[in-house]
Amino acid sequence: MPLNRRKFLKKSAVTGAGVALAGAVVAPSAQAAEAVVAKGGRKPKRYSLTVMGTTDLHGHIFNWDYFKDAEYKDAAGNAQGLARISTLVNAVRKEKGRCNTLLLDAGDTIQGTPLTYYYAKVDPITAKGGPVHPMAQAMNAIGYDAVALGNHEFNYGIETLRKFESQCRFPLLGANALDAKTLKPAFPPYFMKTFHVKGAPPVKVAVLGLTNPGIAIWDKAYVQGKLTFPGLEEQAAKWVPKLRSMGADVVVVSAHSGSSGTSSYGDQLPYVENSAGLVAQQVPGIDAILVGHAHVEIPELKVTNTKTGKTVVLSEPLAYAERLSLFDFELVFEKGRWTVESVSASVRNSNSVADDPKITKLLKDEHDVVVAYVNQVVGTATQTLTTVEARYKDAPIIDLITKVQEDVVKAALAGTEYASLPVLSQASPFSRTSEIPAGDVTIRDLSSLYVYDNTLVAKLMTGAQVRAYLEYSAQYFVQTAAGAAVDVEKLTNAGNRPDYNYDYVSGLVYDIDIAQAAGSRIKNLSYNGVALDDAQQFVFAVNNYRANGGGAFPHVASAKELWAESTEIRTRIAEWVTAKGSLDPKEFASVDWKLTREGTPVF
Repeated sequence: MPLNRRKFLKKSAVTGAGVALAGAVVAPSAQAAEAVVAKGGRKPKRYSLTVMGTTDLHGHIFNWDYFKDAEYKDAAGNAQGLARISTLVNAVRKEKGRCNTLLLDAGDTIQGTPLTYYYAKVDPITAKGGPVHPMAQAMNAIGYDAVALGNHEFNYGIETLRKFESQCRFPLLGANALDAKTLKPAFPPYFMKTFHVKGAPPVKVAVLGLTNPGIAIWDKAYVQGKLTFPGLEEQAAKWVPKLRSMGADVVVVSAHSGSSGTSSYGDQLPYVENSAGLVAQQVPGIDAILVGHAHVEIPELKVTNTKTGKTVVLSEPLAYAERLSLFDFELVFEKGRWTVESVSASVRNSNSVADDPKITKLLKDEHDVVVAYVNQVVGTATQTLTTVEARYKDAPIIDLITKVQEDVVKAALAGTEYASLPVLSQASPFSRTSEIPAGDVTIRDLSSLYVYDNTLVAKLMTGAQVRAYLEYSAQYFVQTAAGAAVDVEKLTNAGNRPDYNYDYVSGLVYDIDIAQAAGSRIKNLSYNGVALDDAQQFVFAVNNYRANGGGAFPHVASAKELWAESTEIRTRIAEWVTAKGSLDPKEFASVDWKLTREGTPVF
C-alpha cells in the first residue's frame, strides 16, 4: 500500500496513549446533574452516569462480509461493525451528555477478519514505518476510554500486540496478565476517570480489566515463560479493594470471560475460563461487569454477591459490534460520600442505525485494499466444494485442509528421524456455509474455509491415543437409536459442543456408530487396510489451538511436539492451491469415515 495512503498517528495521539496509563485520572471539564431543590429543604445530590460497552469486535469495522464480498446479512437481520457502533455511541452521548459517559470494550479486537489479518501479516503494523492498525484508528476516532485484553489479542505474538497498544489512545487493561518473572502486571490493571458534579465532590469511576486464563493454553507458543494468567476471581479480589481505597465511588469490571462458570479446557488449568458470574458472586465492591468472550447476548443479568448481599449487574453485548451495552448508574451523595443507588443494563442494536460517515471516510482506503487482496485469483476448481453437509458426512472440502496439512508436515519432517512415520491429519468443519465455487478460486474463497488464524503443529501419537481422540470427538453426535428418524439439524452438537470442537482425522478409516453411547462409538478403525495397532506411532498434523489443549481433546496437548510453525494454515492452503493451479478433489478427497447405526450407514 503506498505510503501516502497510510494514516499515521499525530504526536498528540501518542501522548494521549501515554496519559491513559493505569491510575491516570482524566477529568472532563463539564458540569453535570444539578441538585433538585424542593419545598422544605434541599434533596440529596444525585448524579446519572452511563457506561457503554462493546466486546469481541474481532476486526469488524464495516457491515461487510469479506468472505462473501458483500454486505453482511443474517437471518436475524443483524448488522455489524464499529461504524454502526459509532453512530449509537454518538446518540447516547448526545442523549446523556458526553461528560456523563464512559466507553469500554471487553476484548478480542485485533483478530477475526481478513482486515485484521492483512495488517498483522501482509502489511504488518510492526514493519518500519508501517501502517496504523485500522482498529486503533476506528476506536481512537470513536473515543474509547479503556479496553480489556482478549485472548485473541495474543494470536499474532506480543510484538504485534505491543505495537497495537502503542497506537491506541486508550489503555489495554489486564490485571491478570502478569510478567512471568516478576509476577507484576504486564499491562495496566485499571483505569480511573473523574466526573465533575456541580456543587458536589467529583465522582470517581474505576475500570478493572481482566482477561482470559486460557491464553496460557491457546497461545502457549507466544506467552510461555513470558506472561502468566492467574484466575479472574483472585485478581479481582486483590484489585477491587485497592480501587476502593483509592477513592473509587463506582467500580466497573471489563472482563474477557463469559458468565457461565464453565471451561472448554477441562482441568488443564486451575482457573475458570468463563468466570464473570463467579467474580460478581465472590468479590465484594463491584457495581457492574461488562462481559466478553462467550459471544452470547445478555442484555442484563443480576448476580447477588454472597458476602454483601448486593446486586451486581452484568451485560454482554453481541459480538462483532452487533450490539452496544448500556449501564445506567444512579448515584446519590449522602453522609459525605457518593453511593450507587441503582444500576440497570440494556443493549442497543446496530441494525437500528446507519454507518457513521466519519468512520467510513477514515477507513475506506484500508477496506478497499483488503477487498482487492481477498479477491485475488489463485487457482481454478474443477467442481463446487461446500461445507453444507460437512458436520455429518466426510466432505471433500475438509479433506483439502487435511491434505495440505499432511503435505506441509511431511516436507517439514523430511530428513529427520520421524520422516518414515505415517502422517495423520486433523481438521474441523468450522463453517456451515463455506463454498469454493467451480471456476476461479480466490484467497477469499479459501479464507472462508479456514476462518481462524491457526497454525500447524506436528505431534507424536500412538494408535491407542488416536483411538481415544476419535472417541472424544465422536461425542459431538447425539445418540440416535437404529430405528429412529434422523434429523440432521438435531444430529450434532451434543452437550452444546460447537462445530469447531468436532474433528475429522484423515489417514485412517473408521465408522462412528451413533446408536452407541459416547465412548464406544468408533468401529472398524483401520490403517492401510489393517486393524489399527494401538502401539503404532504416528505423526499427527494438528492446529495449534488443539495442540495446546483447546477443546480438551485427550493426549494431544501432552504428546511430544516434533515441529511447529507460525505460518497460518489458511496461508498454507492458499500456497498449496496456487502451486497446483487447480483444485481437483481427485487429488485430495477420500471417504475415510461415515456415520453408522449398528453397522448400517446412516447416509
